[in-house]
Amino acid sequence: MTAPSPVLARAEALLLADRPQEALAELSRLPADEAIDVPATRLRCAALGQLDRWSDVVEAAGAGLATAGPDPDLLWHLGRAEHRLGRPQVAERALLDGLAQAPHDVDLLCTYADVCAANGQPDKAAKLVERAMALEPEAPIVYATRVQVAYTSGDDRTAERISREFVAAHPEHPAAHALLGGTSAARGRLGTAYEGYRQAAASMPTEQAFAESALELKIAQHPLMLPVRPVLRFGPLKVWLGAIAVILGLRAAGLPALAGVAGLLWLLFCAYSWIVPPLVRRWLRRNWR
Repeated sequence: MTAPSPVLARAEALLLADRPQEALAELSRLPADEAIDVPATRLRCAALGQLDRWSDVVEAAGAGLATAGPDPDLLWHLGRAEHRLGRPQVAERALLDGLAQAPHDVDLLCTYADVCAANGQPDKAAKLVERAMALEPEAPIVYATRVQVAYTSGDDRTAERISREFVAAHPEHPAAHALLGGTSAARGRLGTAYEGYRQAAASMPTEQAFAESALELKIAQHPLMLPVRPVLRFGPLKVWLGAIAVILGLRAAGLPALAGVAGLLWLLFCAYSWIVPPLVRRWLRRNWR
């Protein structure tokens, strides 16, 4: 049995430590013949994926497949990257080719479920998730995909519940906390959402999006932001339509004075929402730790 290359071992350790740029530098030291082998290509795709360099993942996985032939892991990297690049048909083809090679591969099943959910096929996505759950019910990717499928199906309550289960099963996993933050924010639970993103940022300080989301939720919880929380929860269009409906409803009911008061309050609310939130955001950003 051939011993694993020390370079590959170091690159894999760097990836596990969330240091993908250094892992790529390590892989660049490989001889040309080893650099195009499947193990090195898998690690290169993983490192590029951590850096969100999806076009480079497509190129690396394609080169590896052209050299070595069908490989489930490389087809998963290819399908995942194509999905992130917004090319669902190409992603589906790669994932189906991978599942033809490895029909019980949980990563392939879950990524294919993500593709189906994003493209309006919730029933198909749910069946794929069920297959993955039967194989590895406690796998982080299974939890994450269950959350995503529930959320894209419009079931925010179930998505939040599964996120809580994910955190309970994997309290050290940044994605678990981030998903709890996202699903709680969607249901207006700002405190839980903030704690979720704060924990995710603490677990993975290199992921700027987690810290940014935590900061935005901290801003949203400031007492001066209380009057504009309906806008944060439902969006400005729904709040505007609601206000117009109230004003017109009062006028139609023969209460012009109350309609005038409601209109004045709406103007004051608009002025407040334009002036105060930017000031709060600027202040808290300046003092953010």
